[in-house]
Amino acid sequence: MGRLTRLPSRIGTLASSKIKSPTGRAEIDAARDKLPWRRWYKTARWQALRWRALIRDAFTCQMCGHVGPSPEMVADHRRPHKGDERLFFDEENVWTLCKTPCHDSVKQREERAAQRR
Repeated sequence: MGRLTRLPSRIGTLASSKIKSPTGRAEIDAARDKLPWRRWYKTARWQALRWRALIRDAFTCQMCGHVGPSPEMVADHRRPHKGDERLFFDEENVWTLCKTPCHDSVKQREERAAQRR
């Protein structure tokens, strides 16, 4: 019996730079990351506020009630701050959500729907 040889691909290869997001999501994310308020998430002030919110809410999602460790939970703004520093650092505006699905799906969907109105 003969040895099998590798057949060449008839599809070809795709250069990653040619692959476009169908919704333009990558471009939207890149533009959002350039906003000046994005750096506030790296400050000690935000990190302290984040931990206070997680502890205050006992690492419990305020939407679905899931309890989990820190990596599963995120501190989220109830009302979008849109660059308003006072609203960004307002402890009453920060609550705990589970990363998936509440923050990454449900909350994002609600915020996008509100933007369309």
